[in-house]
Amino acid sequence: MNVEWMWGLAGGLLIGLGAAVYLLCNGRIMGASGILGGLVERNDRSAMTERLAFVIGLIGMPFLLRPLIAPQTQTHLTPDLAIVILAGLLVGVGTRIANGCTSGHGVCGISRFSLRGIVATVFYILAGGLTVVLFRQVLGVI
Repeated sequence: MNVEWMWGLAGGLLIGLGAAVYLLCNGRIMGASGILGGLVERNDRSAMTERLAFVIGLIGMPFLLRPLIAPQTQTHLTPDLAIVILAGLLVGVGTRIANGCTSGHGVCGISRFSLRGIVATVFYILAGGLTVVLFRQVLGVI
């Protein structure tokens, strides 16, 4: 039996757990783009340490846990670093336009039955699917 799907399930459960802990401990929604945006824009100085710790953990934990949990897990989407950087920048621009990211709208918004979160998540998924079709089937770059 192929068990690769279990990594996605485990990751989703950890994101959900992280969102619940963040909400219970801080009383705020765990939207990664809002946290990072607030750190970059330097608004609400009282939350800067919390935001910095969140971003460091968000970036650092996969590097710390990879040797222990999933040393064999790899992505085979594209070896082209320029495409990966471009994709990251496009995601950042999209989250600013949508006033949130998949962690804020998808995980936290849907769990709170937020219509705005549900609609945003549907459009994220559609845009992601169309982007893959465009880049893979039409342009042939991935």
